[in-house]
Amino acid sequence: MSDTDISDLSQEGRNRILAAALDLLTKGGRDALTTRAAASAAAVQAPTIYRLFGDKQGLIDAVAEHGFRAYLQRKLVDAPDTDPVENLRLGWDLHVGFGLANPAIFTAMYGDPKPGRASAASQRALNMLRDRMRGLALAGRLRVDETRAADIVRAAACGVVFILLEQPEDERDLGISVATREAVIAAIIVERSEAAEIGLAPVAASLRARLPEAVILTAAERGVLNEWLGRIIQRKSLPPHAGNAEP
Repeated sequence: MSDTDISDLSQEGRNRILAAALDLLTKGGRDALTTRAAASAAAVQAPTIYRLFGDKQGLIDAVAEHGFRAYLQRKLVDAPDTDPVENLRLGWDLHVGFGLANPAIFTAMYGDPKPGRASAASQRALNMLRDRMRGLALAGRLRVDETRAADIVRAAACGVVFILLEQPEDERDLGISVATREAVIAAIIVERSEAAEIGLAPVAASLRARLPEAVILTAAERGVLNEWLGRIIQRKSLPPHAGNAEP
């Protein structure tokens, strides 16, 4: 196959580059995925890589997004009307399953964090998680605010994947994932039977999730109400001084 000229590069050619780069990343990790190696494997000229992806990091981000999207197309089976807590469990299992099945991509997404920067793939995953948190908030099932809930789930799920990846594949204790998932759910979810005891926090979280619909209020009024509701959620859901803990 001859080198492909930049001006003639089709979507098919771009996908060929991503497939070649994904193969390099999967077999050899980040060090094996160089722009030169990807260009050679995809039979394109090196400047094509820079034109399409900017640099090596841009290529890695695109490969991670490509791999994550392909995994979702095969695995995502959310039912729109299921219990939002069960949707959270499904999302957790999807996240852990993806990480164990695609360790190189998962590490590219989460293994080299930089302040203020997230790959397209990790941002896509976070947006999905935030959608689940919003569903829980609207249902009055969150004992913490949506952002905090998403961060707690993401931190725990990523930690589980990295711990399990350290274990020999035939000795992995998948019960760690289940136990951690249920501990996180207990920490952020209000069971229906305890709603009366929890008080205002779930109600405040639900109302806060619906604030964008309150078009009768000005932006400033919504901002004030958002702050007040946030105080109620934090006051009712956290132990004393928990919000001031040192890192």
